[in-house]
Amino acid sequence: MSQSAADPRLSATILLLRDAPDLQVLMVKRHYEIDFAAGALVFPGGKAHEEDASDAWDDLSDGDYSGAERAARVAAIREAFEETGVLLARNRDARGTDAELVSNDVADALAAFRGPVDRREASFLELIRDNGLVLALDTLVHFGHWITPDMMPKRFDTHFYLAPTPPEQLATHDGRETTEAVWLSPQLALDMEKAGEATIIFPTRMNLGKLAETQSVPTAINRFEKEDVVTVLPVMGKDEQGTPCLHIPAEAGYMQTTEPIERVSNVAKS
Repeated sequence: MSQSAADPRLSATILLLRDAPDLQVLMVKRHYEIDFAAGALVFPGGKAHEEDASDAWDDLSDGDYSGAERAARVAAIREAFEETGVLLARNRDARGTDAELVSNDVADALAAFRGPVDRREASFLELIRDNGLVLALDTLVHFGHWITPDMMPKRFDTHFYLAPTPPEQLATHDGRETTEAVWLSPQLALDMEKAGEATIIFPTRMNLGKLAETQSVPTAINRFEKEDVVTVLPVMGKDEQGTPCLHIPAEAGYMQTTEPIERVSNVAKS
């Protein structure tokens, strides 16, 4: 009897963007001993927690979101804070879509909580509430939605978001899940992977390719906030030459629709 596929866990990934002067995206290198994408260059992200789905975020966030959509956005911002120190938040007494995000002074003052929040020794919700902040969920642009194939032992239901990085905030790796934090142009990251200078897994590579079609933060935000996101659930099959591969839907708009199985490494340790 065949074993049924594992249920995918709600997860979120964030592409923090800046112009320096051309478009760059923040990538982090996963620790070599971690159980997912070890040693790979990825965007900050991870699994959603129970607290990310708390209704208390109604009063502690900007943007009209609820349910899994809100939980994924909260998770994306929390993971960005844990892994890079960047905090997409506003002061509660100066909130709203056009209000400025907090400066590096605020993010730096809360940096000591990155580890405790990551280890779940401290509550991210309480940290935001107790410091008079609200999360800027409205600054996130939904960019991609990938679900891990059925045959993988660990599966994730992952939402990708774009977000401009507050210009005054600095990004640093956490030293636990990540060992480096680097700003790269999307095309440079792809070139590094092609040259064997970086490990980049299939979904990350596809989203880099799509982002590389834009030249600046404003053009990326303006384009992708208007485009529909097509869910990608890669399925096993063969290409025209009979080579085993993964297929993804053409309507998702990525630079390729098949990926040879031999290129897909098992990034989840059993």
